[in-house]
Amino acid sequence: MASGDIIIREAREADLPALIAMFAADQLGGHGDTSDPEAYPEYARAFAGIAASPNQTLYVAERDGDVVGTFQTMITTSLNARGSSAMIIEAVQTRSDMRGQGIGARMIEFAVAEAKGRGVRLVQLTSNAVRKDAHRFYERLGFKPSHLGFKMALK
Repeated sequence: MASGDIIIREAREADLPALIAMFAADQLGGHGDTSDPEAYPEYARAFAGIAASPNQTLYVAERDGDVVGTFQTMITTSLNARGSSAMIIEAVQTRSDMRGQGIGARMIEFAVAEAKGRGVRLVQLTSNAVRKDAHRFYERLGFKPSHLGFKMALK
């Protein structure tokens, strides 16, 4: 592996501080992420739940030993579309100082290849309506805006 190459691998619990810092630095997300050490147990519980699920995987993008990006995939199967499966890509994040270097594209290409390898019929993702740059990025990678999403906050 040459210096500067991107490695995509499953996240480990030791990656949590880097992942938390990335999410906490996101000013547009509005998810309430924080680097406050008191919140760490919440992140650790979430990580454990994801790691235990056969249908979810949390990945990191690593460059020269540093975590520079992350994304999560979930496989869902429904009765419609003849019981086929779909991959949902969530929580795509590239460290702010590493954007524009192809890391995000590498992560999405990896996820799509995983979906194809698992025989999934569809890959989908959502993006915050204010993230216009992200929308252009996903469209460049072949995604099409097709649905209008709705959310209901419960907490």
